[in-house]
Parts: sequence; C-alpha cells; structure tokens
Amino acid sequence: MKHVQRIPAPIKTKNTPLVNVRQLCFLIAFMLPLSKLLETPSLFAKNALGDLLLPAFLQFLLQFVGLGALLFITSKTGKSIFQLLEERLGNVAVKGVYLLLAVYYLFSALLPLLDAEKFIHAVFYDTAPSRFTFTPFFFLSAFVCVKSLRSFARIADLCLPVFLISFLGIILMSVGKSDFQSLLPWFEFPASKIATAVKNTTVHFSDALLLLPFLTSSDYKKGDAKKVMSAFGLGALFVLLFLATFYGIYTTLAPRQHYAFSKIAQYFSALKTVGRIDLLLVYLLTAILLLVTILPILLSCHCLQTVFGEGLKVTFSIAINVGLLVFVLYCNKYYNLFYEVFTKSLWWIFPAFSVGLPLLCLFLLIGENKLKTKRKRKGKFKKRGTIYAR
Repeated sequence: MKHVQRIPAPIKTKNTPLVNVRQLCFLIAFMLPLSKLLETPSLFAKNALGDLLLPAFLQFLLQFVGLGALLFITSKTGKSIFQLLEERLGNVAVKGVYLLLAVYYLFSALLPLLDAEKFIHAVFYDTAPSRFTFTPFFFLSAFVCVKSLRSFARIADLCLPVFLISFLGIILMSVGKSDFQSLLPWFEFPASKIATAVKNTTVHFSDALLLLPFLTSSDYKKGDAKKVMSAFGLGALFVLLFLATFYGIYTTLAPRQHYAFSKIAQYFSALKTVGRIDLLLVYLLTAILLLVTILPILLSCHCLQTVFGEGLKVTFSIAINVGLLVFVLYCNKYYNLFYEVFTKSLWWIFPAFSVGLPLLCLFLLIGENKLKTKRKRKGKFKKRGTIYAR
C-alpha cells in the first residue's frame, strides 16, 4: 500500500526541534528592522516629507494587528493555523495554503533582492562592478535554504550584539547633526499623501506573515505573546528613531537619499580625523541585511519542502536560487519598471496577505469550543465503552 504523506503543522513532541521564543523575539527586534532601513526611508520622505513617521507608524500598526491575530489564535487554541485548517478543511487545504504562501514569499523577495544588489554596487564599489558581483549572495542563500527554521533562528542570537553595536553606533554619530525640529509641525500633509506613502511602502512590510512559519514551529507557551509583541514594538521603535534622525539630517533632500543607513553617519565631525570608520558599522549591518533578504526565500523553500517532502529540499533550494539569480542578472536594468508595478499596481497584495490573511484566520475560531466539547465527550464515552449514535 502506497504511503500517503500528511501535511499538518509540525507536531510538538520531545524529539521535534522547535524554534526558541527568545530567538524568535531577537529575530523580530534585531533583524527584521534592517529591511526597513534601505529604501523605505527615502520612499516615506518622498511622499510625506516631515510627516514620514506617521505612515511608518501606520504600517507597523497594520503588522501589529496581523501578528496579534496569529498570536491570539495560537493562545486561544494551543494550535497553529495549519493544524486548525487541517481539522476544519482537511489536508488538501493545508497543502494549498502552503503552496500559496510559497508563491507569496518568493514574490515578496523580488524587489528587496534588486534593492540589495543596487545597494552592494553603490556602497561597496567605487567603480562600476561586474554584473556577476552579486552572484555569491545566491550561494549563501542556497546554503541557508537547506537549513531548518530553527537553524536560521539561532542566527538571531549572534545578530543581537552586532545589531545593537552597529545601529546605536550609527545613531550616536548622526544624532548630533540631526535637526529634529524639521519634523514639526506634524500633520502638515493631507491624509491622501499619508495614504500614498503607506501604499508605496507596503512591499517592505510583510512581518506578520514572515513570522507565521516560525510561530508554527516554536515552543510557544502561555504568556509568550507579550514577549513577541514587545519585541515587535522594540523593532518598530528602532525604525522610527532611525527615520527621525534620517529626516533631521537631510530634511527636504531626504527623498533623494537612497540606502539611508550607509549615509547618515558620514557627517560626524570625528570622521575627518580618523576616516570613515562608520563604514565598519555599515558592513556589519549589511551582513544582517543580507540574511533578512534571504528569509523569504528560505520560507518559500520551507513551504515547498513541507508539501513535497524533505528529500527535495536541496532541489528546491538550487532551483529557486538559480531562478532568482537569473532574475537579478537580467531584470536589474528594469528596476524602475518593477518599482512602478510593485508600488502602483500590486501594492495591495502585501497587506492582503500579511494582514488580511491572519484576520481571515480568526474565523477558524468559530465553533472551536463546540469541537473541544465534542472531543472531550467522545473521549469520555470511549473510555466507558459506550456507543452513542449521533
């Protein structure tokens, strides 16, 4: 008889390697903020100028709601989204959701990949580099994609000191040159401008859905929701602090200042004597940035492996990374076109998945108490050896 593979969320047993909640919190607070410090500051400034903190706050609020919905479901039921889906809709539905997520994660990685390549070329090279300069990134990505989510989460322990030293070092070098009064008065721009700023930056905000596989594979306990949400709030504060400092330095020139975290410390007066030591901190942050860029690719591979089996993980990793390498090599010259498509036409996909999908999953809680009662009764009747016709 042919064995049929079932695809529920990983069952938490003593032998199952689970993601530690501490590492998950470190990933949220000290890794994910890097994805908001590259192109996002100039995009916010382009549409909202001194009011850039408001659309940023609204973006984090939306992700906060999405993440809160996922944590509420887990806290309420003690199960993951995928386990609830299997109970309600069956194994086929779980497979379908995994495949849909795999496509979404891959789609969400495209524009950040082009951003990362342009950033490496602009910051690390004084002359025009070879078109294959970014190729080693995909070797690293292919290696990471064959690892488990637990292995990736362990990196967060190492990123904690690296992020704090580098980020706070850059902020301390920059804050003296920043005029925070340029952020005033607040609410200077109409709501339509703020909404445009939110719409044009949704591609960089998928935090809630990026964390879904980690929540499914974590050693979640009662009370961990507060830790996760606090970590998310801390990460948001880091980004908001950076945006305020960034705009205080460049003010009306901010919309044209791409790759923000590599530039804001360059006006520190001591650098004239000791040289651009701030670039050492930029390089450290870049290492974390590259890992965050790999994250959605890893999650796409993880979803495909869950559906089709762990034996194909190397195949998926190689196929996806080769495809993305070809995409970057031949589509980087069309960056402006991709930017227009992602921010003007396809922007709605990101909030629909990262916020809408978690909120939609709240419907899985309907009737959960009745199901629990039925299961308890069924177990009780089975124990007594009594058969009841239902």
